[in-house]
Amino acid sequence: MPAVGHDDGVTHRVTAPAPTDSREGTATEALLTVTGEDHPGVTAALFAELSAAGPVPLEVVDVEQVVVHGQLVLGVVVREVAGAGDLVARLGPLAAEVAESTGMSVTVTAATGDAPPRVARHHVIVLGRPVPPTAVAGAARAIAGVGGNIEAIRRLSDYPVTSFELTVSGGGSTELRSALGAVAAGTGTDIAVEAVGLARRSKRLIVLDVDSTLVRGEVIDELAARAGRAAEVARITAAAMNGELDFEQSLRARVAVLEGLPVGVLDEVREHLVLTPGARTLIRTLQRLGFRCGIVSGGFSQITDHLADALGLDFSAANTLEVADGKLTGGLVGEVVDRAGKARALARFAAEHGIPLEQTVAVGDGANDLDMLNAAGLGIAFNAKPVVREQAHAALNQPYLDAVLQVLGFTREVVLDAAPAEVPTSV
Repeated sequence: MPAVGHDDGVTHRVTAPAPTDSREGTATEALLTVTGEDHPGVTAALFAELSAAGPVPLEVVDVEQVVVHGQLVLGVVVREVAGAGDLVARLGPLAAEVAESTGMSVTVTAATGDAPPRVARHHVIVLGRPVPPTAVAGAARAIAGVGGNIEAIRRLSDYPVTSFELTVSGGGSTELRSALGAVAAGTGTDIAVEAVGLARRSKRLIVLDVDSTLVRGEVIDELAARAGRAAEVARITAAAMNGELDFEQSLRARVAVLEGLPVGVLDEVREHLVLTPGARTLIRTLQRLGFRCGIVSGGFSQITDHLADALGLDFSAANTLEVADGKLTGGLVGEVVDRAGKARALARFAAEHGIPLEQTVAVGDGANDLDMLNAAGLGIAFNAKPVVREQAHAALNQPYLDAVLQVLGFTREVVLDAAPAEVPTSV
């Protein structure tokens, strides 16, 4: 008998060829579909009648059930191997009895036992504030256009973003991402594509960039403002994040303008940091789910070490500003954490915790995050520059960092179970 797999309350069929009876030939199958306002006892009533049906015992081949805003749709495929006549006609009176006793609509139609060929399957996640019908229509057309078929749809969240997960069979990853990327751009939504399989559910470690990802704004810009060089540093920062300048050279140029700043300025900037909305929710939820969580920053350890402690993170890596006589020297100490350094830090943290890179997630917004995003099992561009969005595995343009949870396939209910208390966004 084919197995039935369950994934977060949604039932998916695991197909297998229907067996045949050597005496009678191909087995006879019928599909019973029950629809109407959901209430207790409907499923029990249907299966009670099926269990008492005669003269030939029935086998349950498949069951799928979903409740959408109080409306039930239940489908059951049954088989009689030793054919006793027209199974659909035989089940007609049974369907009528179930309809009368439950107040539901019950239909019976012939079902084929032929299993479709095994094809590639993907999860397509559509997110927005809100998700307009044009986005779903466009996604459906794009999926069909590359040879895909939507097998199931479920809602992942209704807050802070609305998101839906479509299970799609057929179509390749590259073709789906390309076609759906155009839909996302045209409808103002985010659409992510991930292959169905154990790899998605086996993620165990996440690394976050800090500036403009975990926290709002760029720390270097705040320091430069206190040095009276904000405009100059902002221009260099923008060029570096867009990939127009070598990161290490641009970093050293920006740090040089901080020469002479009192070290106490770091405390001032640290006290005024504001977390990106959803940051605490993301970290708290993943920690409750057993993830290792950390940060990798092209910024400064004098800032990130405090963040790591405040959020209870497992690891952090960043550059270190040189200090002498209570003032910044305009230089750095130790190895520079640049684009390649971020990827090395991800690999190091994963190795320390015995986690393969394919089971890691990385989130960032700048060109210096690209090596890290591509090295991870899933790299997510968060409100990123175009060059980053184009090369990452998935892209989010929502203002909420916890939308990452929906890309990972977690529902709003999982988030609420993690911890109910509201917490401030400042650190």
